[in-house]
Amino acid sequence: MGKIIDGKAIAAGLYDQMRQEVEQMEVQYGRRPGLTVIIVGEDPASQVYVRNKEVNAKKVGLVSEVIRMPEQTTQDELLAVIARLNADTTVDGILVQLPVPKHIDKDAVIAAVAPDKDVDGFFGMKSGFTLKHGYVAPCTPRACIHLIKTTGETIEGKHALVVGRGELVGKPVATLLLNENATVTIAHSRTRNLGEIARTADIIIAAVGKPKIITGEMVKPGAILIDVGINRDENGKLCGDIAFDSAEPVAGWITPVPGGVGPMTIAMLIRNTLDCYLKHVK
Repeated sequence: MGKIIDGKAIAAGLYDQMRQEVEQMEVQYGRRPGLTVIIVGEDPASQVYVRNKEVNAKKVGLVSEVIRMPEQTTQDELLAVIARLNADTTVDGILVQLPVPKHIDKDAVIAAVAPDKDVDGFFGMKSGFTLKHGYVAPCTPRACIHLIKTTGETIEGKHALVVGRGELVGKPVATLLLNENATVTIAHSRTRNLGEIARTADIIIAAVGKPKIITGEMVKPGAILIDVGINRDENGKLCGDIAFDSAEPVAGWITPVPGGVGPMTIAMLIRNTLDCYLKHVK
């Protein structure tokens, strides 16, 4: 039976740790880390995500601000706000909630955020996630790596299979696994014999957005399974990319959906903000 990797509990422990760090930062450097989130429009899912980010940022004691802009905001107006925040030395992290309205060029907005304040990790994704140079990794891929490490198992030398080649999770998490000295395979919609490949993997990160594409018969006994997928099954029930009921008895470790990767993603956003802050004050 696989052990459950409880992302919610792990995130709660991280928040406690980061709250203590923030208190020490204020004493040592004279200010707390600052995170500003910009949301344009009224997309309901985005509103929920932003509220969750705001709550958790305040939970650890960040100076947190949410700038809410109307749907009709022009690209120039949004870029002007980003430029102002780039120049504000009390702001360590800037996050523009996606999606933005269709009349705004998403890539231009992402490019406008100062690389050393890009807590979403878009710039870091292109530069190889070198925190040494002031850039952080994207939140969800970083969350995946952290969850694997909580098992106590080593990543180095293991065969890791990433199912999904998306720009936001698949490709960056593959790079992070390589940075940890794993041997990495990326599978996708055109991959043949996915089951055969999966059965050789010590670690599977499923991030393709297809309900239950990884079944128990495709899992190597004792493997670590990280499920990034958020889907609805044939009964309308929330499920991941991994068929939990059949995979859990075979796996060594497995994340549930919900309660696995999701809670950790926002925790990694806060962690990224603290890392950017430390680069600014040191």
